[in-house]
Amino acid sequence: MSSIIIEIRAGAGGEEAALFAQDLFKMYSRYAEIQNWKTRILDSNQSEIGGIKQIIFEIKGNNAFSEMKFEGGVHRVQRIPKTEKADRIHTSTVSVAVLEKPETTQIDINPSDIKMDFFRSSGPGGQNVNKRQTAIRLTHGPSGIVVTSQTTRNLEENRKAAMEILKARLFERERKEIENKISGERKEQIGHADRSEKIRTYNFPQDRITDHRINKKFHNIEKIMSGNLKPIIKALTSN
Repeated sequence: MSSIIIEIRAGAGGEEAALFAQDLFKMYSRYAEIQNWKTRILDSNQSEIGGIKQIIFEIKGNNAFSEMKFEGGVHRVQRIPKTEKADRIHTSTVSVAVLEKPETTQIDINPSDIKMDFFRSSGPGGQNVNKRQTAIRLTHGPSGIVVTSQTTRNLEENRKAAMEILKARLFERERKEIENKISGERKEQIGHADRSEKIRTYNFPQDRITDHRINKKFHNIEKIMSGNLKPIIKALTSN
């Protein structure tokens, strides 16, 4: 049974990008439910109208990494936003990162390398939603990686969640360094797409999803967004 950490961030497109980030999170959550995988939110930051600026969550289940690793990259959406009054089609982007969660023995972090800061959890619009400082920010000195967690009102639970995110990012960093040493340069292959690379376009007016890595189109977009990812994952894993 493998565990992965997925990070979804709204990119270009403002509130529409945040709404699509929410849609992607729902799609992955529903697919995880269909696969009998367990999902747990580690950190999230909502927009004012119900979208997601950023969300980090864990998925645990059989073959989770081998199936979901192809989701890493930039997802582009073309549709008429709910906030659009002139029925114009907008293009927005959301970035997704899929990190393999390391085993306990694979990543060893020196406690003296971590700086901890505590703050109040914030909701949409930035307002504080908790009077106590239960949210946590970890800064890893040697790498410069900064992570936060504010999903619960329990400081210790948020600290543990932040540590899991930090370890996953350090593990991914280490994996990339090893890969670069072996190849001499960044490998250009499916499953290791750079976060800046556009991997997929969701065209709602034309009811079409296009995966640019394999140049394949899929229809019935609403069904796919409801968790029916299997056809896309199957096409990617068999390519």
